[in-house]
Amino acid sequence: QVQLVESGGGLVQAGGSLRLSCAASGVIFRINAMGWYRQAPGKQRELVATITRGGSTNYADSVKGRFTISRDNAKNTVYLQMNSLKPEDTAVYYCNADLTPGPGYTGAGYWGQGTQVTVSS
Repeated sequence: QVQLVESGGGLVQAGGSLRLSCAASGVIFRINAMGWYRQAPGKQRELVATITRGGSTNYADSVKGRFTISRDNAKNTVYLQMNSLKPEDTAVYYCNADLTPGPGYTGAGYWGQGTQVTVSS
C-alpha cells in the first residue's frame, strides 16, 4: 500500500511564500514523475508543476517564475516552493506520484489527500 502525505499549506498574505512537501511511503520500488495539482472551489483540478525522476520540470503558465518544484529521490519526497503568492493561487493542492510497487509492475498514479492554501488580499 502506498501513501502520499502533503504538508505545508496554510494562510498567507498576497506576496508571501509557502513551501509544500509531499512524502511517499509504503511499498515502493521506483517513483517516476511527481507533481502538484490544485483545485479551486467550483473549478476543475489543474496541473501546477511536474518533475521527472531525472529532474526535468514543467510548469503551468500561471505559476512560471513564481513556483519551483524539486524532489529528493532518497526521501521519496517532492516539494513546491511558492513565492509571490496571489489570491488566485488559493486552492487545495494535491500531490501526485507515478510509481511502481515492484520490478515488472506497471506504473500507476497515486494522489495525496490535499492541503489547503489560502492567499488573502
